Amino acid sequence: MAVYALTGFSLVSLLSFGYLSWDWMKPSLVADVATDPMEKSPPPAFARPPHIIFILTDDQGYHDVGYHGSDIQTPTLDRLAAEGVKLENYYIQPICTPSRSQLITGRYQIHTGLQHSIIRPRQPNCLPLDQVTLPQKLQEAGYSTHMVGKWHLGFYKKECLPTRRGFDTFLGSLTGNVDYYTYDNCDGPGVCGYDLHEGEDVAWDQSGKYSTLLYAQRVNKILASHSPKKPIFIYVAFQAVHTPLQSPKEYIYRYRSMGNVARRKYAAMVTCMDEAVKNITWALKKYGYYDNSVIVFSTDNGGQTFSGGSNWPLRGRKGTYWEGGVRGIGFVHSPLIKRKRRTSWALVHITDWYPTLVSLARGNLSNVPGLDGYNVWPAISEGKESPRTEILHNIDPLYNHAKYGSLEDGFGIWNTAVQASIRVGEWKLLTGDPGYSDWIPPQTLTNFPGSWWNLERLTDGLRKSVWLFNITADPYERYDLSDQRPDVVRTLLMRLVHYNRTAIPVRYPAENPRAHPDFNGGAWGPWASEDDTEEWEGIGETLKSRNKKKKCKICKLRSFFRKLNTRLMSNRI
Repeated sequence: MAVYALTGFSLVSLLSFGYLSWDWMKPSLVADVATDPMEKSPPPAFARPPHIIFILTDDQGYHDVGYHGSDIQTPTLDRLAAEGVKLENYYIQPICTPSRSQLITGRYQIHTGLQHSIIRPRQPNCLPLDQVTLPQKLQEAGYSTHMVGKWHLGFYKKECLPTRRGFDTFLGSLTGNVDYYTYDNCDGPGVCGYDLHEGEDVAWDQSGKYSTLLYAQRVNKILASHSPKKPIFIYVAFQAVHTPLQSPKEYIYRYRSMGNVARRKYAAMVTCMDEAVKNITWALKKYGYYDNSVIVFSTDNGGQTFSGGSNWPLRGRKGTYWEGGVRGIGFVHSPLIKRKRRTSWALVHITDWYPTLVSLARGNLSNVPGLDGYNVWPAISEGKESPRTEILHNIDPLYNHAKYGSLEDGFGIWNTAVQASIRVGEWKLLTGDPGYSDWIPPQTLTNFPGSWWNLERLTDGLRKSVWLFNITADPYERYDLSDQRPDVVRTLLMRLVHYNRTAIPVRYPAENPRAHPDFNGGAWGPWASEDDTEEWEGIGETLKSRNKKKKCKICKLRSFFRKLNTRLMSNRI
């Protein structure tokens, strides 16, 4: 039996945060298999297709919004959520690329080949070009489409760029993280480049402007130059609050009494982002869009706890399949919602936005079969039951296999050494290595990091490869029921087997030295020519890009960079 060590917190402490009073859904037995995602509800009877503003924040922790009891000030998010519908049974993915790919395609990672890690700057990889994206479907429905912010879905070919994947305009970064002012990004020592792009060109002239404010200003400009009589879709993917921890001084000053430096900077970044959302909302009203608009707010993954974020009271952090890594902040704010000012416990996943928003736009979903998302607008707007009954969090065959997992532990049907997680009804199953598993309270003390910041640490049971939780009754994942309910374990393992049969090979190619910014004028950007071919050779195989007409200079440098990369790998972040 697992042993837990309490360090300064009690049940009374938990109650003071207000979480144990939440009205969790009534537990039930394992739910039936989900219905066909293509069995959609009829489109809502709006006079005109609504304007859609989708706001995605980066690495914002579950606890890091005012209405979740945070010490961080988010008055705009609190008000928008209070006047709309809070999604308190909302799931995302544990890291950047997977969440963004599932939002844009409406498909699980296993169906796009992006089930392992993220797309790295030097990889010849991007969102599969055969996928019809959300903005492309909205373009078909007559929408003007715009993206502002972080892409992180690959850029090695021009065909991979946002403006080739459905967006009319784009201002933002292509890689995973950049400096908030200089827009420099280093993918290892000496491999640095500028990453801010306007359309398909490098936006050198924008350097020095804080990205959160720059992006909000761009949204304002888009709205000012567009007619509210024509439907518009704006995808605002803030860089905030991903590292590096940078914020204008006036926001840091508000948190000067906060002892922990990382938490102080992080809090300032969140509040700055909150004010950016306020400015976007103000622009919607000023230019005549608001009354026919739908604003969706979502985080992309759990907070990074050693960089100031907090997912309290959930277990785990960014990069893990514990609730702290995959349960997101989400809400919808719209005058078009029929039942406003409430909290929804309907099960919603980030893949659901694709069919939901296309349906709102009166678009056609008949030519995109096999979606993993559902139209959840009736559940959000009217309080109806969610059509979703299960979520495949992921199956990653390349992640380090758990030392103590085996096919025998998986009833002979599943190798429990493989990292995987699934939610069916109120039950959640994890196999393999789910990632860092502690419960971490908000980092408000000065001596961070230190032993104080773990509320509870698991001191036994580490030689495991299977966990089962009743998430409805136990949202903090404190009581592993895998030994008591082997019947449920077997049922959920069978669902993993089912999904695994539909998975396509993992796309995780080796890095290519041609991607170095030095070969692109000092900026990150497309580097593969139209003559490059792609060969996928099964799960875990690297993508082999061969240039039919190799330039001598590249050929000579290839060996040098390969050796250099090998030396640097151990020091990579």
